[in-house]
Amino acid sequence: MANSSCSHWWHAPFYIAMSLALAFIALTQLKHARPEIPPSSGHGLALNASRALRLRGGFHITATLLQISPDLFFSGPQSTVFAIQDSVISNLSVPPWEMRRLIRFHISPSTLPMAELFNKPPGFCLKTLEDNKNLMITKNIGGSVTINGALISQPDMFLDGPIAVHGILGSFDMIKSPSCRLLVGNATYQGVEWSRIIRLLSSEGFVSFAVGLNAVVDGILEDYQNLGSVTILAPPNSGFVSSSSSPFLDRIVRLHILPQRLTYIELVSMDDSSLRTLLPGSVLKIDKLPRNLAVNGVEITRPDMFSSKNFVIHGISKDFDLGEFFTSFK
Repeated sequence: MANSSCSHWWHAPFYIAMSLALAFIALTQLKHARPEIPPSSGHGLALNASRALRLRGGFHITATLLQISPDLFFSGPQSTVFAIQDSVISNLSVPPWEMRRLIRFHISPSTLPMAELFNKPPGFCLKTLEDNKNLMITKNIGGSVTINGALISQPDMFLDGPIAVHGILGSFDMIKSPSCRLLVGNATYQGVEWSRIIRLLSSEGFVSFAVGLNAVVDGILEDYQNLGSVTILAPPNSGFVSSSSSPFLDRIVRLHILPQRLTYIELVSMDDSSLRTLLPGSVLKIDKLPRNLAVNGVEITRPDMFSSKNFVIHGISKDFDLGEFFTSFK
């Protein structure tokens, strides 16, 4: 028994630090609380959520905060909590006064059960309780949802009325909080419907490019947070795209995407023949042929194949000649 106790002596600094952090958060919440307002019905739900997390195991810190500081999780009647695992928190170098901000960055003032998150496309942004800090769905495909690069590993751990709690792998990085432009209720929408684009490409037989786009879309979202519209120049199925590895695949896909929406008529009528792509420093050229249009010598065979207010997809006859763009990878 003594040996068992001694073997865990190294946990002591973490538990002491976490106790201080919890105490600091509790005192901070009491300081900011308004005593004239009685506890809301959300407090009872917060207690129920705390019990549910304790039964799950691995989320005792969030469960404790739900119990001792329920006001931390609410700015209104609705709340979605993205719970950080205890093992992740124990490895974070966060002082007590920053822990409160970190927790609030993992809470959205809206009710978002997993069924609703499944309906949101990559690029869909969520407000958090931390001022001027947002979350963004970075991937939503194959029955899984990733937010700010962290996978929702335990969805709907608690779901009751206006409160939802999901467990995540890792934690959200406040430094990389996306800047979202368009307000939609309690959330914001970034613009490009990437998951819809991927589905449409797959449904029309452009499977290899769809697979490639799905593999690199996280990086595109991170590098182009304010991207509002795109033009996709989709090549037919080829082993070149589907078998390429990152970062080569990332460069190939970005070369086929323009950072603006251009219909076939708009391409035809352009005075400037240069087309900027999502691959930095890489420009495509419009070739106006007698009967049709080509880009870098590749014919557009299926113009305006799919179109919405923030994207348009054109089918092209083959991959672009990549030699001039990827000499460093040869």
